[in-house]
Amino acid sequence: MKSFGVRLRRAAGAVRGRWRGLARGRRILLCALVALAVPVLPVGSAALALRLQYTGDPGAEARTRGRDAVWLGHAWVDGRKSDADVAALGRQLAGTGIRDLYVHTGPLEHDGSLPPALYPRAAWLVEAVHRTLPGVRVQSWLGDVVKPEKAGLDLEDAPSRDRVTAAAGQVLDAGFDGVHFDMEPIRPESDGWLTLLDQVRAVTAARGAALSVAAPQIDPLPGLHVLTTGLTGHGKWWSQAYFAETARRVDQIAVMSYDTGLPVESLYGGYVAQQTVLALEVTPPEVDLLMGLPFFWEDKAGHYGAAETVTAAVRGVRLGLGREAPGRQNFGMALYVDFASTPEHWSAYRRGWTD
Repeated sequence: MKSFGVRLRRAAGAVRGRWRGLARGRRILLCALVALAVPVLPVGSAALALRLQYTGDPGAEARTRGRDAVWLGHAWVDGRKSDADVAALGRQLAGTGIRDLYVHTGPLEHDGSLPPALYPRAAWLVEAVHRTLPGVRVQSWLGDVVKPEKAGLDLEDAPSRDRVTAAAGQVLDAGFDGVHFDMEPIRPESDGWLTLLDQVRAVTAARGAALSVAAPQIDPLPGLHVLTTGLTGHGKWWSQAYFAETARRVDQIAVMSYDTGLPVESLYGGYVAQQTVLALEVTPPEVDLLMGLPFFWEDKAGHYGAAETVTAAVRGVRLGLGREAPGRQNFGMALYVDFASTPEHWSAYRRGWTD
């Protein structure tokens, strides 16, 4: 961890140095992101505001509740994995708090349908996991890029939503314990997304299955998504109110709390702490709230590998949980993603959250 103290100027300089290399749209996003108190504050003061979120010691009670999750790649259902792989997965998850596996089963077609040929080994996987890891649920991870930003699924189109709902029934018929949606980018004015969740929730509830979603980060400042969407055409954040509307319609909601563009580890950790508090404030107590961990390495504009570490994310989550809802049990972490993870990622998760 980097101590802040007298290093504030150094941290601010690092922010400015990274800033110069970003494209204009990225500069606007990063500017809006780090200005957490007043948009016109200088970078140094904004960095201090974030760094203060990262101070203090996480409470001893801020540990796993046994409701964590991990995203797994498509190889688990297309024939590339074997019983030996499931056994190895069982050893990897032993002693952790992981209860849910989000297994990539799609992608959905742009019309919302799901070709069965994409998941020929789904039934085998579910049976093997249930045998090897009793109590662990296997959810089908479905997604697509979404209009109007991308040439993909139109959530405002009723027939498309009906086909997605039918796809949810398909994967439950294949044996999955739940349906997990990751559709991006959804703008927070989308009524179609909320309508889709209502439709699919009726299907999953009738089958005793789980419905979960991956969700964007929440506006660090109220209305920030309006500003950035207008300036860049990209909807990075959701309003807190829209996050709440989504959370009320599902059993689990996992915040994708990575790809923040923050270049300093302490700033990233402080941002995750703030995101944790914002999400806790509006997620119903009966809904599982999971905060995402970056189990991958990238170093580019929008994601700086040296800053977005598992250690910083775990500490930030624990700080946020301890400040807002230390006794909450319906809470966990979601690890993205198995095929890009390293032993160091798993070690940091265990050390900070489960040990």
